Amino acid sequence: MALDTILLVAGGLIVLVVLFFIFAYNGLVSLRARVANAWAQIDVQLTKRYELVPNLVETVKGYAKHEKDIFENVTKARSMWAGASTVGEKAKADASFAGALKSLIAVAENYPQLKANENFKLLQEQLDGIESKVAYARQAYNDSVLEYNTKIQTIPDAIIAGPLGFSAKEYFKADEEAHEAVKVKF
Repeated sequence: MALDTILLVAGGLIVLVVLFFIFAYNGLVSLRARVANAWAQIDVQLTKRYELVPNLVETVKGYAKHEKDIFENVTKARSMWAGASTVGEKAKADASFAGALKSLIAVAENYPQLKANENFKLLQEQLDGIESKVAYARQAYNDSVLEYNTKIQTIPDAIIAGPLGFSAKEYFKADEEAHEAVKVKF
């Protein structure tokens, strides 16, 4: 009878340990997928923004032909984003692009005819909407990364996270340039 009890307890412990590993692993996989999904949402919104900007640039060009440097900066920043592959590179490219875009909008503000142009107004409204969605997507991504990184670094999940290849994810951080005011010279 004692042997049966020992085997029953040992079997129960084995089942509990196996269940722990299954639930912990599935939880980590779920969080990793949530981070990937959140990143994809940022990527979708940034892609929309980068597709909209050439239309905005062409509209502004018609009024501000002599602002060649600003147009080139927007184009360079857009190319930089297209070539970025990591979260950090994308964040840096995004900050560069945001600065170039602010300069473009600041130039547009000096042309009353342009500000009154319906096409420009529509593009600017679309851009404002996309910027709000980008900000929300960044926040959702960073929240997902926080949850995931916390989970893989705390016990008991940390016991299986490292050996099973779960590593910390990078936050989407604004570059230092993004904190500086845009300088526009006329």
